[in-house]
Amino acid sequence: MNVRIPASGFKRLLESLNCDGARGAWLLALCALLLLPELAGDAGRELLRYEREALRGGEWWRFLTAHFVHLDAEHAALNALGLVLLWALFARDFSPFRWLAIAAAAVVAIGAGLWLRSTTVEWYVGSSGVLHGILAAGTVAHVRRRELDGWLLAAILVAKLAWEQWAGAVTLLDSETPVVVDAHLYGALGGLAAALCLNSRSEPL
Repeated sequence: MNVRIPASGFKRLLESLNCDGARGAWLLALCALLLLPELAGDAGRELLRYEREALRGGEWWRFLTAHFVHLDAEHAALNALGLVLLWALFARDFSPFRWLAIAAAAVVAIGAGLWLRSTTVEWYVGSSGVLHGILAAGTVAHVRRRELDGWLLAAILVAKLAWEQWAGAVTLLDSETPVVVDAHLYGALGGLAAALCLNSRSEPL
């Protein structure tokens, strides 16, 4: 039996995911940025990852590109799924320019934190740190509006970060490579700092 979704229903579905019109195209492009580097394999991963020794040699692009490469395709897919979920929750809470500023603040905070404080971390890949920054910023927007989910998200985020610092990461990945939980903390702090300096949407969707 074929099930047809009315056009108006499909539009409401897209809007509920913050994916109508250009926003959907932007989401697809961002997911592609996380997934396509996997085509370069280990060679691309080694060229683009955060690597302390290479950074000492002046390869500064790694501070940025490390967030677009992943341990493997499964890691990339999980981070892309995380981006979709955060997009559905928060995409309209800040303007695109302000979201870019929030992501940039998370990237800077992660790079500075790993370089200056987590000096034993020799290399790092993945976008989960930046995603934590986005989660922190979106949570700020919802708390400002005194929405119940904002306070719930804040409690979950603080508890998650505290647990990771105390006991290590809880991960869905079947990998022996340790998760750099410090990147989650630094990313969340960067996103939080940026969100506190920026105006967010004053009314819910």
